[in-house]
Amino acid sequence: MAKKASAGFRDKTSTSGRSHSKVIKMVKSDNGSYSFQEEMVLNEQVQDFFKK
Repeated sequence: MAKKASAGFRDKTSTSGRSHSKVIKMVKSDNGSYSFQEEMVLNEQVQDFFKK
């Protein structure tokens, strides 16, 4: 069964934890199957991750 993600209670004035994003990209291997590449990157570097 699927689990529902619940939002954590944090201070609205705090910006900690918001400077990074988890990015997921599909990568095709040599034999034709797809795998997923996951990374935590800075918000400013998200577009650079997908250009690789």
